[in-house]
Amino acid sequence: MDKTEQLAQWIGECNNVVFFGGAGVSTESGIPDFRSQGGLYSQQYEYPPETILSHEFFQSHTDKFYNFYRRKMIATHALPNSAHYYLARLERMGILKAIITQNIDNLHQMAGSSNVLELHGSVYRNYCVNCGAFYTVDKIINSQSVPRCDVCGGIIKPDVVLYNEPLNQRVWQSSLMAVAQADMLIVGGTSLTVYPATYIVDCYRGNRLVLINKSVTQYDYRANLCINQPIGQVFDLLSNAI
Repeated sequence: MDKTEQLAQWIGECNNVVFFGGAGVSTESGIPDFRSQGGLYSQQYEYPPETILSHEFFQSHTDKFYNFYRRKMIATHALPNSAHYYLARLERMGILKAIITQNIDNLHQMAGSSNVLELHGSVYRNYCVNCGAFYTVDKIINSQSVPRCDVCGGIIKPDVVLYNEPLNQRVWQSSLMAVAQADMLIVGGTSLTVYPATYIVDCYRGNRLVLINKSVTQYDYRANLCINQPIGQVFDLLSNAI
């Protein structure tokens, strides 16, 4: 039995699967990741991306933040790929109970998933920092400079977690609870090098930890099943098995 067949068998035997995904889930939809060769962090900008995407930079250089954010962080052209659709299918079957994602692109919801815990928020939600008025992503895209609230004139901020901002505690606690209750945790498309990814995996106490990533991770030795392939490719094969 090869690794994909083993994974398919385990999924068929479980009834509480949780998926935790990173940027690699969306790269096959044409959204660049951060840390791989050719990723966002390997490109040259006036300021490092980590600086631009920080809470402090948003407050002190809001115009430059939005110049970068519009060009590099919003990808409304992207469509779900086979990984997103396969996970939505597992949810409809009652096998997959939650998706925990570090991505902010809304692709899981576009594919049909409903229980999606967005650790870092979403580019599709935006709020005035003064009055809390909600705005769609179109408001950000169509603004010429810093987007302003139509109600009070305040600055609009994307509902994304910037560097040096805390995670949404409701989402975080729901994610930890989902992992603690899971009989199987599938981790895909993440290098597992930074918090909170590392903590999510540490919280799993079951014996069916599956890691799917193109490159080796520091947690491979702990996995009950490790598949070093693109996640879309793996899920394409699974779609024919389940």
